Amino acid sequence: MIKAILFDLDNTLVDFMQMKHACVEAAVTAMRDVGLKMSHQEATQKIYAIYSKHGIEYQEVFDRFLEEIHLSHPRFLAAAISAYRKTRTLHINPYPGVKETLLELIKRGIELGVVSDAPRKQAWLRLVDAGLDIFFNVVVAFEDTGKLKPNPEPFLMAMEKLHVLPTETIMIGDWPERDMRGAKALGLYTAFARYGTLIDETKLSGADFELYRLNDLIAIVDHLGVPVPIRKESDHQMNLFE
Repeated sequence: MIKAILFDLDNTLVDFMQMKHACVEAAVTAMRDVGLKMSHQEATQKIYAIYSKHGIEYQEVFDRFLEEIHLSHPRFLAAAISAYRKTRTLHINPYPGVKETLLELIKRGIELGVVSDAPRKQAWLRLVDAGLDIFFNVVVAFEDTGKLKPNPEPFLMAMEKLHVLPTETIMIGDWPERDMRGAKALGLYTAFARYGTLIDETKLSGADFELYRLNDLIAIVDHLGVPVPIRKESDHQMNLFE
């Protein structure tokens, strides 16, 4: 019987890499508009090289980029950050069917949580910008445990907060080595988000189930069983927005 579902955030609920690419493109364009004497392609490559070295969540990427090319005027940094922030809000979109699926799961009495390696502030910004924050009772981000998946602590914290056992929980994610391996080691059911960005790079996910769209999750939950009868629409809306 399934009582809770844990979701990775990036490339599972929201198309993070599409958003990241759009934001970097906008930031480079903004810096060139205020005087950056470098081709768009070269600047973009340098920025992604910094991300590759420090991680895709690196918050000082533009500071480091400008240091490396010896540009100290604050105009360039301000232009990049402003363009990035404006673009992020416009491009942080849920995958098709995400909101409808989350709503249907809540109707079935399923508790929902997020387990993300993202910094807490960034995780919450993405959830709010995407209009998904209202669906989740628990969000475990990096600072909550100081551990990255597949370490068991983020999964254990989420389940403890939701008062569920591993055998009552499904983990949904797009990263086999972190999401699937970490959850399976604890005895959770696992479902691989094959619709995510890594679809062409992953042949064998090692998951119990494969999702080609998030809506496929409904049939899996119904197959495994749910804890209570489906709620009435009025009951759900009261719980969701109270």
